Amino acid sequence: MLLIECPWCGPRAETEFSYGGEAGIERPTDPYALSDEEWADYLFFRRNPRGAHRELWNHAQGCRRWFGVERDTVSYRIEKSYRLSGAGSGRPAAAHIEASEEKRR
Repeated sequence: MLLIECPWCGPRAETEFSYGGEAGIERPTDPYALSDEEWADYLFFRRNPRGAHRELWNHAQGCRRWFGVERDTVSYRIEKSYRLSGAGSGRPAAAHIEASEEKRR
């Protein structure tokens, strides 16, 4: 079982969390100016790296807050978890991420 550290609640079993997708995706400032291909790229295409990957997670059965995780997709090892910041903080589409390693220290 994977142990995920919520920045607010501490380490918990993965069953308490929901995966929210890739972190760091910027919402287009003017979506109406995009072509259909560019809009489809924004909506549907995500990286699928082998190794380090930034992800969004929600502590669905705990504090219900969104946060970021850096995880190795090969070993499943979580390097760090951090709070999200910026407009609409905590929402997956915000993607304004500021790493804070305060809980790991």
